[in-house]
Amino acid sequence: MKVGIISFAHGHAHAYASSLVTIDGVTVVGIADDNEKRGQEAAQHYKTDYYRSYHELLAQGLDAVVVTSENARHKEHAVAAAKAGAAVLCEKPLAHTVEDAQAIIAACEEAGVLLQTAFPVRFNEAIKRAKARIDAGEFGAILAMKGTNRGKNPGGWFNDKQLAGGGAVIDHTVHVVDVMRWILQEDVADVYAEIDQHFSAEAIDDAGVLSLTFQNGVFATLDCSWSRNPNFPIWGDVTLEFIGTKGTLKVDAQAQKLDLYHSGGLQYNFWGDNMDDSLVRDFIESVRKKRNPSVTGIDGLKALEVAIGAYASAAKGDVVALGEGEQVPR
Repeated sequence: MKVGIISFAHGHAHAYASSLVTIDGVTVVGIADDNEKRGQEAAQHYKTDYYRSYHELLAQGLDAVVVTSENARHKEHAVAAAKAGAAVLCEKPLAHTVEDAQAIIAACEEAGVLLQTAFPVRFNEAIKRAKARIDAGEFGAILAMKGTNRGKNPGGWFNDKQLAGGGAVIDHTVHVVDVMRWILQEDVADVYAEIDQHFSAEAIDDAGVLSLTFQNGVFATLDCSWSRNPNFPIWGDVTLEFIGTKGTLKVDAQAQKLDLYHSGGLQYNFWGDNMDDSLVRDFIESVRKKRNPSVTGIDGLKALEVAIGAYASAAKGDVVALGEGEQVPR
């Protein structure tokens, strides 16, 4: 299987590439990146070819493409890959606007190619076991949920609203909302959000608390902030608490690690299962077997709608029914 990667702008590109080069029968044909230094370094590291133009890469007759560019460029890259006949694994959020996400889904459907949104937390062992126990009825009917996804400001283009679509809220909401939707098998009906800037020098939202109501009446809260100080890792605090009629369940999706404290701050020594690797292997297997993706473009769209709705709610100062807020306020 011939696979290409478009852009190493997102940090997850390295995790996905590291996985791809270990899968039997997969050849990473090349890496396209308009940042020549970054692209050449990545191509050299993964022993593949560098293309400054993604059009040149797509002309190589690829079976699949991994899109890990800036959020605002997902549409451009994913649509081009679909038109070239390649299956698409697109980094989250699926896009920076609802309209772009819908365009990506439509392009992949029209081309008849698989589209998978990169939500690796679904492949985390603790999360999978939690879903299995909830599905088995061990905790009764779920009444409420509480989630966190906190880290530090990742810097770079993540602080550019034009490229990212927003700050911490669009970056950190989608992971947890996707897991909530997946476990409940319900969509979010409305969202109320308090969003502000407290921790960063850049003019970007870095603090957000969301209150969600699902269509079946279940409610949830989510802290989706860049509230960790510069001495913390970028990511590593995805937690969920489920409150059911028969009991409660707390899950720490990233607890499979040792916390190392030193003069430079906190560092994680990770020893657990690799959810990024599981995501990529699942994508490749879906392409090979021509089966439906485990995480669809619609899943990416639904999670994005919550983040976009949260920005609209914060601007309005009131609850927003999903579908009302289409754009991140500028």
